[in-house]
Amino acid sequence: MILIYSHKVTPRIRYVFKHVFTRILNIEIDFTSKIEDFVAFAGPKLSYNKVPLGKEFFIRSHDILFQQGVKDVDIHIEKWEGTPAFFSTGERSAIPFDIFAASFYLIVRYEEYLPHIKDKYGRFTAEESLAYQNGFLEQPLVDIWAYKLRTVLKEKYPNYLYKERKYNYISTVDVDNAYCYQHKGIVRTIAGFLKDASQFKIFNLWNRFAVRFGIKKDPFYTFSEILHLKKEHGVRTIFFFLIGDYTTYDTNVSTSKSKFRLLIKEMVDYARVGLHPSYYTSSDNLMLKKEKERLESIINMPIIRSRQHYLKFTLPDTYQKLIDLEVKEDYSMGYSSHVGFRASTCTPFYFYDLDFEIQTPLKIFPFALMDTTLNDYMKLTPKQSLGKIRDVKNEVKRVNGTLITVFHNESLSNYQRWKGWKRVYGTMIKMVK
Repeated sequence: MILIYSHKVTPRIRYVFKHVFTRILNIEIDFTSKIEDFVAFAGPKLSYNKVPLGKEFFIRSHDILFQQGVKDVDIHIEKWEGTPAFFSTGERSAIPFDIFAASFYLIVRYEEYLPHIKDKYGRFTAEESLAYQNGFLEQPLVDIWAYKLRTVLKEKYPNYLYKERKYNYISTVDVDNAYCYQHKGIVRTIAGFLKDASQFKIFNLWNRFAVRFGIKKDPFYTFSEILHLKKEHGVRTIFFFLIGDYTTYDTNVSTSKSKFRLLIKEMVDYARVGLHPSYYTSSDNLMLKKEKERLESIINMPIIRSRQHYLKFTLPDTYQKLIDLEVKEDYSMGYSSHVGFRASTCTPFYFYDLDFEIQTPLKIFPFALMDTTLNDYMKLTPKQSLGKIRDVKNEVKRVNGTLITVFHNESLSNYQRWKGWKRVYGTMIKMVK
């Protein structure tokens, strides 16, 4: 155990020290604000203050972990052995910046509480982030800092037993459209036929006809392939089902269709299932509650996992709504437009509510990349995408973190905009495992 001293042990200090030491480095810690207890302690110890108490491991503190609420923060990026860092400290500090204050700023998404320009969907954009603007978006910077801190700690306390954590992978699959043509209802089917005919999409017309009359399998029905890969490679897989009412942004099959309900029930038998709250739920608590109860009624068990459709959420409002509905895990922390680490960590963490200054029970699982990002936003080929996936995997693996990817069932279809992508998911699974 390492004993941590600070003149005032705030909720922010407890939160970020536990993330860095306990969750990333597997180091047990305890806190004290009593100088006599700290001085008397014979084991490894760290003081977090403006000045050291003696010859202990000392890190000079920034004010942010002793504050409450959100204030403008002056940030100047420097380098720590080639790694970006900020909140610099004096010469007496064991490392040249306050790793805990900087980690807190990134993990709690402090910048998303500050004034910023949103995109057309009302989302915080990657371009607005400190990570993107300073070139470290594709690095799990908090984890990298933690491992560098451990190296310095080992020099000070070489006899302490440092445990290694294990690299982990989670595959998540968003089901925005379980079917391309089947079970869409007569009105949507006729409208689809007319649209394809007006645009002379003969290939689509034939496929639509063949699927509707049972000649061909629906191209988006790729669930057996996903489950086969899950079983073959022992992959933890989570399906997030969009079951909201039809809107411009939410176009899945209605849950009134028995085949769709049976599909969801079948997935529960083989994998974990979560809610994919529809576009407008980020600001509509009643709609979110209705969709959660709808999915629970289908699978006959509580829903504890969620990922917002379009990754549309605002802090802290959306997370507060999820907590009120007793959702325990959220998988929305990432960007649609960019690969990388929105919270600069590849370690799941608990949401810290800056409104109430508490660590909440909602655990955030940050994802690193998404198939639509690679294909639609970055315009990468399947081969280029696999290269990008390998790069991200290597970043996560070197800090033994948790790699989380987002794919859609339709990206395995090899159909329409996913032409040539059928093998990408399977190749990725082999690569990351």
